[in-house]
Amino acid sequence: MAMAVLIGAGPGLISQAAAAETSEIAPQTKTSSEQIEKLIGTLRDSGAVSGADLSQRRSAFEKLMASTPGPARVQIRRVDANGVDGDLIWPARLHHPIGRRAILYLHGGGFYSGSLRTHANIAGSLAKAASADVLLVDYRLAPENRFPAQRDDAIAAYRWLLTSGYKAGNIVIAGESVGATLAIEVVLNQLRLSGPLPAAVVAMSPITDFAATGASLAANAASDPFMNKAELTLIHDAFARDRPAVDPDMSPFYGNVSGFPPLLIQVGAREALLDDTWRFADKVRQAGGNVSLEVWPGMIHQWQIFPFWLDDARKSNERVAQFAIAHFVDKPMQ
Repeated sequence: MAMAVLIGAGPGLISQAAAAETSEIAPQTKTSSEQIEKLIGTLRDSGAVSGADLSQRRSAFEKLMASTPGPARVQIRRVDANGVDGDLIWPARLHHPIGRRAILYLHGGGFYSGSLRTHANIAGSLAKAASADVLLVDYRLAPENRFPAQRDDAIAAYRWLLTSGYKAGNIVIAGESVGATLAIEVVLNQLRLSGPLPAAVVAMSPITDFAATGASLAANAASDPFMNKAELTLIHDAFARDRPAVDPDMSPFYGNVSGFPPLLIQVGAREALLDDTWRFADKVRQAGGNVSLEVWPGMIHQWQIFPFWLDDARKSNERVAQFAIAHFVDKPMQ
């Protein structure tokens, strides 16, 4: 079963079939529009999302996120998750990790940027809102480390949770952009091996098709300021130049999704990846999966990691937390 939720009306390509599935509509506010335009300007000025030099992009993104608030009212413990550095984050009201419910968070950043610092805020927000431990991992980056290093690190982190006392039914895997790609790929790997599956998966602004075949890559080209075919090619070449873009080990759209656990997908209506997102959601649904798809008006790629600047980021993160709570076997005490 799939549920499509159109969170408001706004620019972007929405198919008739998708619109027919929409179960809830809330209009975008003027404040939301103003906030997203200010964010676009900030990102452009930062140099974090443009230019051919990936090391400069990485440094610019680190500098930008270092200027933002760190997570509040949480505790953080550095861990070695099967050889992968990570931060285990939990609500500050507790003296030790919850040890029962966990969210494995895989950061975005085109496989070439992102770190424990850049995504500490969203990870901390989810820990508090979901009353769960969040494992934020510092997987190896491209181009220094090419595929399958990133996927292998994500799999290693998931297995660390399983061997650290967390039941699969109390683990949700989440991520945004290429982090969402990794979240999906961890599950596809588990399906191939008939391994324990997480309770659910959250894919925020996922990249599911590096072959760039989605219609909205052209239709939304003018409304998406950062993601396009050229950007997908740049990311692909940086981490997997020697592999075909349709390889299911890195483009989940081409994988076997039969048996996929409950899935929440969030995508912005302005995203060039909107059509790819709809197609992947439909593929999981056709395979018998339970999919909740949210299309947020006026939102751009990866908006969820900016809750300190966007009201819609805070709202979307809260929905992620509620989705996780709904699928944990052991619910948090109210």
